Amino acid sequence: MSTSSTPRVLVANRGEIAVRIIRAAHTLGWEAVAVHSEVDTAARWVELADEAVHIGPSPAGKSYLDVDAVLDAARRTGCGYVHPGYGFLSERPEFARRVSEAGLVFVGPSADVIESMGDKSAARRTAEAAGVPVVPGSGVITDVAQARAAAEDLGFPLLVKAAAGGGGRGIRVVRTAEELEAAVTTARAEAASAFGDGSLYLERAIQQARHVEVQVLADTHGSVVHLWERDCSVQRRRQKLLEEAPAPGLTGVVRERMTAAAVRLAAEVGYVGAGTVEFLLEGEEFYFIEMNTRIQVEHPITEMLTGVDLVGEQLRIAAGEALSVGQEEIVSDGAAIEMRINAEDPDQDFFPSPGEITRFDQPNGPGVRVDSGFVTGGQIAPFYDSLLAKLIVHGRDRDQALARARQALSELTVEGVVTTRSLHAELLADPDLQRGGVSTTWYEERGG
Repeated sequence: MSTSSTPRVLVANRGEIAVRIIRAAHTLGWEAVAVHSEVDTAARWVELADEAVHIGPSPAGKSYLDVDAVLDAARRTGCGYVHPGYGFLSERPEFARRVSEAGLVFVGPSADVIESMGDKSAARRTAEAAGVPVVPGSGVITDVAQARAAAEDLGFPLLVKAAAGGGGRGIRVVRTAEELEAAVTTARAEAASAFGDGSLYLERAIQQARHVEVQVLADTHGSVVHLWERDCSVQRRRQKLLEEAPAPGLTGVVRERMTAAAVRLAAEVGYVGAGTVEFLLEGEEFYFIEMNTRIQVEHPITEMLTGVDLVGEQLRIAAGEALSVGQEEIVSDGAAIEMRINAEDPDQDFFPSPGEITRFDQPNGPGVRVDSGFVTGGQIAPFYDSLLAKLIVHGRDRDQALARARQALSELTVEGVVTTRSLHAELLADPDLQRGGVSTTWYEERGG
């Protein structure tokens, strides 16, 4: 246990984001404590931390999702801060509340903000109050009769969405009235299972949309800034595969309107910390879809573009410090691309490939960054998300970034598990992606 006055943060996560938080803490002169399950005892982030605590068996529900175990680890190791990373407990308001009740600082927004933004219906109302465009939709619906009435007003196609949802779960596309009842029933069951809340709402389906999100930072002194946008349209079943910044082909006028809308929304809700405001873009019109109240998987491309350490800013904000940069200082320089390298087999419907990584050669060179929680000899466990590494590149422009992405990918070698490396090589060679501006349905329409 630390007895010094050095700030100490408990990293309530695993994998590459745990490594990322530990590095940011050490850069600031903080100490970092890792937690780990049984299978992660010898993991990379455990080695990098100043101290590590075993919090339970391998299944996430008995370790990384065990709030009591996480808080006990923080208390026993003298941590004043808890960083949730992304996934796991990061967007659970009850966890943020428990952290605060324990006398610790949650690195992120308040439990009330997480709760209000996690309720998609409430988030829509907040966006409307801030003058942010929203997709035409319904209020909360709890049965098929309400859904039918709302669908008559909205028309088809439409989306049935979980009010408390996220990550693409609890969403169904409905193209005709005949499909509505089954979609509502299935979405309610999925939402109740995933989020403990089966309430839904309907939303008009935007055709050929792009998914563009704006990174924001807000401190406790009233400052809110944006760090430009990212395009996350390359998706499979609503799960992101590849992201880039800035969004290709976005006009200056739309960019200005979109970033201003994101800042307004963050100010309206009293946001503190790092967050992402997500939009659907159709032509030059954009619509708010949700706000992620945590650091995003794809945050490195914004860091590469702006030079701002987003995780470091999260820690500084949690400590009560003002933002280290003002809006006029945040410049978007060049272009950046992130490829998610998962331990999955793209030729077998992305079936997971757990096991030992017998060889892991990482690329390097100008503008190349690899974020990973693993090294050669590491274990991809079947209990968690299959993300092995994030391969990030930066160039003076999009053409150079694409060239560096192809080169870096060719230097990446992973043996022992199957990965999505070949998929990314295929994507980077596709003329549609090279031109930029693909829609969220592009990957599946091309047969993916």
